[in-house]
Amino acid sequence: MKPEPASALFAGPFALATLSAPGKPHFPALVTADSQVVDLRAALRDDALTMRGLLEQWVVALPVLRELAADPGTERRPLADFRVHAPIEPRQVLQSGANYRQHVIDLHVAHRDPADDRSEEERRAEAAEIMDRRAAEDLPYMFIGLPSAITGPYDDVVLPSWAEKPDWELELAVVIGKPAYQVSVEEALEHVAGYTIANDLTDRATVFRRDMPQIGTDWLRSKNAPGFTPLGPWIVPAESIADPDDVRVTLRLNGETMQDESTKDMIFNIARMVAYASQTARLLPGDLILTGSPAGNGMHWGRLLRDGDVMEGSVTGLGVQRTRCVAEAAS
Repeated sequence: MKPEPASALFAGPFALATLSAPGKPHFPALVTADSQVVDLRAALRDDALTMRGLLEQWVVALPVLRELAADPGTERRPLADFRVHAPIEPRQVLQSGANYRQHVIDLHVAHRDPADDRSEEERRAEAAEIMDRRAAEDLPYMFIGLPSAITGPYDDVVLPSWAEKPDWELELAVVIGKPAYQVSVEEALEHVAGYTIANDLTDRATVFRRDMPQIGTDWLRSKNAPGFTPLGPWIVPAESIADPDDVRVTLRLNGETMQDESTKDMIFNIARMVAYASQTARLLPGDLILTGSPAGNGMHWGRLLRDGDVMEGSVTGLGVQRTRCVAEAAS
């Protein structure tokens, strides 16, 4: 699958990508709004530059990137000449669960006690009150993912032979640009370089341990198979996204819309999630915070992923990723 022209995909004058040409190594790139590519290793005279290295000097690099994007004399090549990879190889991936109000309300209603004979409207009202109280008084629910699960935005996704119920979870992903440790909510967004798209695939059959249910969730098994986190295509600078807490997250499966919700429905906004994560973990440049997935997962529709499915995920201003599912041959 090939990317669409960049002008159709991201907000602002430029975005960042990790690209390669046939027979050439990956390199960090600036992609302009007219689908042109600037090789940042050449432009910045640093043959060893990586995307992570660029983000490690984000405060200094950002003004330079603005100048490169605006300078018509900068050497450029068409985006169509290159392959698009996951834009960053993070050291840490932190993921947020149960963070969309409507999604959690739906789950609350769907998993009612059989003895509860109240109407759906009454149960929804109760769930909404719980969500409002949680937003005011509670803390985000976060856990750790593996960088090895990340794959490119147009790569095939291999469905492991052991995964009985593979599902999609499209999410807005936050890219850290400045180290953050024990920062306040008010300071949190100062540590964000930009945003990208993540599809946090999950095997629903292995979320809970069968051998010892009292242990609880097994995120290692259910979420971290190779390629279970398609990422990208671009990192769009935070300054180009007017309000990341109100962008639309949309996933289409074989052309049919399955998820379509604004991040405005998040229980905890981006600043609260970054601040919360930083109270325990030292966030580093290039790290990712996945902000949760809205209603409309496969379990809701009674239709899970299978061989040949094509997922198209978009977030307002951040582009579109397209990935095809391929069944792993049983061993």
